[in-house]
Order: sequence, then C-alpha cells, then structure tokens
Amino acid sequence: MTISAEPIIYGLIFIGVLVLVEGLYLTVFGRSISLNNRVNRRLEMLDKSGNREEVMEKLRKEMEQHLKARKIPLYSILSNKAQKAAIAFTPKQLVFLMIGLSFLAFVGLSIGTATPFAVRIVVSAAMGVGGVFTWINMKANKRMALLEEQLPDAIELMVRSLRVGHPFSAAIAIVADEVSDPLATEFGVIADEAAYGREMGEALKDMAERIDMQDLRFLAVAVTIQQQSGGNLAEILDGLAKVIRARFRLFRRVKAITAEAKWSGKFLSGFPIMALIGIQLIKPDYYDEAMEHPYFIPACLLVGAFLIANLFVMRALVNIKV
Repeated sequence: MTISAEPIIYGLIFIGVLVLVEGLYLTVFGRSISLNNRVNRRLEMLDKSGNREEVMEKLRKEMEQHLKARKIPLYSILSNKAQKAAIAFTPKQLVFLMIGLSFLAFVGLSIGTATPFAVRIVVSAAMGVGGVFTWINMKANKRMALLEEQLPDAIELMVRSLRVGHPFSAAIAIVADEVSDPLATEFGVIADEAAYGREMGEALKDMAERIDMQDLRFLAVAVTIQQQSGGNLAEILDGLAKVIRARFRLFRRVKAITAEAKWSGKFLSGFPIMALIGIQLIKPDYYDEAMEHPYFIPACLLVGAFLIANLFVMRALVNIKV
C-alpha cells in the first residue's frame, strides 16, 4: 500500500499561509491590533501620539477604506468581510499579500509535489486568495461576536451615566474609556466626532451601516428619534438593552437547538471530500481505470455541482433568523 504525501503537503501549505498572514498582521501593527488585547487600541494610540484629531482620522480611514475599494478587481469579494473585521491592512496591501502568498504557495508546491504546472498555478492561486479570505472571515466572525456580546453592557453603562446626570456625549465617552475593544474604539471614534461637531445620531447610524449590525441600528434609531422628538433617553436605552439581551438569549437558544443539524450538514457536505482524500491516500491508483471512461469528467463535474448545491441547501435548512 502506497500513501501519497501530496494531500498532506497541500494542507500544510494552506495552514502555513494562514499562520503567515496572522504573523505579518501582528508584526506590522503590533499586539494592540489583536482582539485579545485588554488595552483599548484608541487609548493606546492617544497615549503614544497625544493628538486626538490625528488618531481619529487614522481610525476613520481604517474603518472606511475597505468599503471604498469595492471596485478593485479581485478585492470586491473581500471588502464586506474586511470591513466587518476592521482589517488595518489597506486594500492594495491585501491584494499584494494575496499575490505574494500565491507565489509562496506555488514555490512550496513546486518543491514538495510533482503536480503539473497548470495545476500548481490554479492551486497556489486558490491557496493565496482562499487563505486570506479564510483569515479575514475568521477575524470578522470573532469581532462581530464580541460586538454583539459587548453592546448590551455598553448600553446599560450609558443608561447609568445618563441617570446620574451626564449628557449623552459624555455617556458615549465613558463607554469608549471603560469597555474593551472592539466596541471601545468604535465608540471612541463617535465620541471624537461628536466633540468636533458631528451629530451623534448620524455617527451612530454610519457605524451601524458600516458594521452591518441590527442591534446598532436599533440604537441609532432610538437616539435619533429621541433627539428629534424628546423623551427620557435613559428609559429608552434601558428598554433597548433588555430587548437586545432577550434577542441574544433567543439567538443562543436557537444556536443550541440547531447545533446538531448544522454539524450533520457539515459532515454530510464534507464526507465525500474526506472519502476521496482517504481513497487517494490509501490507494492512489483506485480511479485509474475509471478515468479512462469518456463520462468520467462530466460525472466529476456533475458530482461537484451537487456538492455545491448541497452546501447551499443545508445552509438554508439550518440558517434560522432571529
């Protein structure tokens, strides 16, 4: 029995691409860019530079650069996720990073495997683009989960601040100073913009649209309505915090109920690919006779189409909106 090492090499190169991207990101921007860092990134930048306007402009540029670059070829598939992840790399840097990682993957495939040149080109390009997309997607999911978890506590902190007599702008500033990232830096930019004259409701609305988060839209609408028609903002936000917590609990409950179905869908979607890899590892010549049949290629394309359709169908079955 001969076991082919090429699939293992493919997997190791792809994992190496992910590790390299994370390493470059932390090397260029430092530990403060990590979501695991307990220090508020905005406060750390203010501590280093001391210029509030300069820090605000730098953060705003980082936050808006990806949505403005949707027209860049190849990058458009990454822009929404990169925006949600607040990736500090510029769009051009990410494109060059994908190209560089694709080249490194091609070199690794050329050294470690004997696959045809055309296959190496396609696989290395897929690893470069797919590796960056996977890394950005993981960053975006982690950051959005943290934002959703932090928001109710931040709103309750604003409620307590309003009840002791602070204005809403001061309540936002307290949240920016007291909570941790990623929400602290987002609210810190809003506090800085309000200090320079921007309307608070408009700033909150822009943040909600940029992050694409429904609970933030509720907050922006509540603040805007209160500014236009008046009312007790503390009571409004207190009710909003309770609604968000209730939605969060419901979301967690639905997630727990559908967990088995989701993992079943993932297993059913991945089993054919895992079986194919296993067969290739155990008996690489298993499909040699079948490959000579004229219907082999059309059958492979049909099976691939069914696998892709299966991914969408299984996702639709377990994707319950809350």
